[in-house]
Amino acid sequence: MGEVAMSGPFMGAAGVCAGAVLWWWGGRNAGARRARALLAGAGAGGGAGGGPSVPGALLGGLGRVRGRLRVEWWALVAGGALAVLGASVLPLVAGAAAVPLLRRVRLAALARRARERRGDAVIALCAALAGEVRAGRQPGEALLPAALDSGGLGEAQAAVLAAARFGGDVPGALAAAARQPGADGLRGLAACWRVAVDQGAGLAAGLDRLEAALRAERDQRADLRAQLAGARSTALMLAGLPVLGLLLGAVMGADPLRVLLHSGAGLGCLFAGGVLEGVGVWWALRIVRGAEAV
Repeated sequence: MGEVAMSGPFMGAAGVCAGAVLWWWGGRNAGARRARALLAGAGAGGGAGGGPSVPGALLGGLGRVRGRLRVEWWALVAGGALAVLGASVLPLVAGAAAVPLLRRVRLAALARRARERRGDAVIALCAALAGEVRAGRQPGEALLPAALDSGGLGEAQAAVLAAARFGGDVPGALAAAARQPGADGLRGLAACWRVAVDQGAGLAAGLDRLEAALRAERDQRADLRAQLAGARSTALMLAGLPVLGLLLGAVMGADPLRVLLHSGAGLGCLFAGGVLEGVGVWWALRIVRGAEAV
């Protein structure tokens, strides 16, 4: 009876938090418009072919809300579900604590993909600029179409193109643009430009060598990442084994959530296991990142 009496506040808190998340990410105005459209369709005989059925509209609304939820907020949703199933507020607290961590992981992945795209754009810029120079254009004149075609200058494109068009310090502008994440190859482009202007060397030949070096470095990183994909997947799979154990215990009728969340020994095991799990995943991923940085 005590557990049943205590489950009410936990279930209420979990339901309120889950509802708040859905309301926040679904959008209050968008939700109101969907509700009005749904009620209008029902009043006009939507079930008779005048509009979408009520279940279909509800499923569509849930699908749109799910599409707007960032991956980190699903930790809070999962924590709320476990809080309801286990009649404890601890999973909800853990889910809320996981939100900033997962957000940091997601932003790091986005930053890594942005660096890779910018590196590819720099390689394309070198190739396009070499082609324009071979076609007979002057370097300053050739930089404009090459930059527009490749986008390799990123946010500093206006400054670099202005320096090239009005006789400014193009190598200095390229070196400043190289401070962008993933645009390190622009330093090599600045060096090639400086040598070509000061000593009259061929810019196209230097750009060809720079492009080949950047392309080889990119391919080496991609090959190393492919070799480490197995180790990363193994670490993530091992991290998910406790969840599988909980599911197996529930199927066997052992009620692992009640043991873990409503007993002293269970809470101790949960805390120790969570700490060891987190340290193990962090250490494994640290080893993988260290190998990628070599």
